[in-house]
Amino acid sequence: MSDNGRTPVDFWFDPLCPWAWMTSRWMLEVEKVRDVEVRWHVMSLAVLNEDRLDELPEEYREGLKDAWAPVRVVAAARELHGDEVVGPLYTALGTRFHNEGRGSGRDTIADALKDAGLPAELIDYADRDTYDTEVRASHQEGIEKVGQEVGTPVIAVPGADGEQIAFFGPVVTPAPQGEAAARLWDGTLLVASTPGFFEIKRTRTADPDFTNL
Repeated sequence: MSDNGRTPVDFWFDPLCPWAWMTSRWMLEVEKVRDVEVRWHVMSLAVLNEDRLDELPEEYREGLKDAWAPVRVVAAARELHGDEVVGPLYTALGTRFHNEGRGSGRDTIADALKDAGLPAELIDYADRDTYDTEVRASHQEGIEKVGQEVGTPVIAVPGADGEQIAFFGPVVTPAPQGEAAARLWDGTLLVASTPGFFEIKRTRTADPDFTNL
């Protein structure tokens, strides 16, 4: 339980991942209808895939070249301005990357920093490895909770006896809102509290749908 009495939910994301974006918007809906508080953490698709680049399609490999800049800026913002800026900055970045389709260039990241009320000079960390150790540590913290066979998002929720249980996902499109968001959350807690539960999965047959965001 957090200091304000709300149940903490830890959420690991890479700003470039559209599926993590969908899940994050669902969690913001859950905050409205259940007594929970999301704590945001970065993970990195570049770090996740760095040891298996030869196995990835060329288009995906090319996309990973752009993955460091947003994560580095988020990490710098957290280190220099505190945990509380991570969520608003993620919202500003994700809205531009995914809802608006503006790409992840420096101009887009700079606009997101302005929207989040953060100093413009944080954009300089996009090309610096100053906080790469912190990025890797945050990434590893999330992966260690859930295992190596997954990607982003990772969420850690209350399980049996109050112990946190981590999952990849839930992967969903579009992001549920209102009571639908609450039902999915209640179901997530239900499976998390079931000893020995590991996985439910089916093939994705739809692309990320941002029309209700």
